[in-house]
Amino acid sequence: MTTATVEGTDNGMAAALELDHVQSHLHPEPSYDVEAHPKPTGLEEIWRFTPLKRLRGLLDGTPSDASLEWKDELPTGATLTTITTDEAKAIGGIAPLDRLAALAVQNAGGATLLSIDGELDAPARIRLSGTSVEQTVWGHVVVKVAPFSKATIAFDHVGSATYATNVTYVVGDGAQLDVVNLVDWEDDAVHAVQNGISVGRDAAVRFFEFTLGGDLVRSSTNVDYRGPGGSVDLLGIYFADAGQHLEHRQFVDHTAPRTRSNVEYKGALQGQDAHTVWIGNVLIRKVAEGIDTFEQNDNLVLTDGARADSVPNLEIETGDIAGAGHASTTGRFDDEHLFYLQSRGIDPTEAKRLVVHGFFNDIIRRIGVEDLQERLLSAIEDELAAVVGNPAAVTE
Repeated sequence: MTTATVEGTDNGMAAALELDHVQSHLHPEPSYDVEAHPKPTGLEEIWRFTPLKRLRGLLDGTPSDASLEWKDELPTGATLTTITTDEAKAIGGIAPLDRLAALAVQNAGGATLLSIDGELDAPARIRLSGTSVEQTVWGHVVVKVAPFSKATIAFDHVGSATYATNVTYVVGDGAQLDVVNLVDWEDDAVHAVQNGISVGRDAAVRFFEFTLGGDLVRSSTNVDYRGPGGSVDLLGIYFADAGQHLEHRQFVDHTAPRTRSNVEYKGALQGQDAHTVWIGNVLIRKVAEGIDTFEQNDNLVLTDGARADSVPNLEIETGDIAGAGHASTTGRFDDEHLFYLQSRGIDPTEAKRLVVHGFFNDIIRRIGVEDLQERLLSAIEDELAAVVGNPAAVTE
């Protein structure tokens, strides 16, 4: 079995943090080689929830010159450049853990590099839009954050597309990074993405993921630590309508001691055959002493005919930890909450709307960027209108 040395550590830590590649039975060995990720049958652990036939041929890996339209607003300290695939790999970070991510790197024809250096005085905003699902789009993005930098990055996905991408974040020592990733495609879009986040010594990352649109969305977010003291919060909201499949997978690999992670995703479902999947896994390696981790997924089922799958996992290889736990809930409207609001004169329909907003608001308010929060609240209000405006459709 091969080993890899964790980068970004001092010489004393480097020897202690030599890691076996294959540790988790829930995740394959990372590799840029497409052939290392066989075409799935649907029986594999990482594919068993994904409706493969709805991926619009992405797994075939057919090359394509199609692209999304990019619009950006970049403050001083943030720059966008185009680099080769080899240059992107040389920056480091987490290699692809599934076939779609490996195909995205192979077929993208290079990568877009977003470099952050210093403290940004405004969010770096990138809007990606598509016009058709008929053409496959491959993407490869690398975000490199210099040590001790501080930034907020907002990605916004709109329109129609069949899109597979690999996004790598390499966060330097002592840096602070917030990422707001909004997926608000039209209802015919297909989107598969691997987000790989490598966290430097004493760095802090907050990764917000909001998935509201698309026919099928499969998002995998993987984290590792390149030195002690790193902290990661993975925070997400998803809202599935009739027929939508929204799948989120997190793998937090505690590869260094005294690191921290918190995973918190909340979802709502409405309509026939609305389907959400949340798979969380935290691996605590033998070297990861003194870590603190928790993962939680909560789902609110608004109508009959919807299905939420939620699978939290913990793999622990050391007994010297500060804390580790997980939780998962799936339920309908809380009758006591509705009764409390109605007893104070609030209309039943409005009461249900307020309950859903309250369910999501704890995560939205943490963004701390007013216009982004308003955009999300508006999008959720649009989602709610179909059901809350039609009381007969809501499960009592």
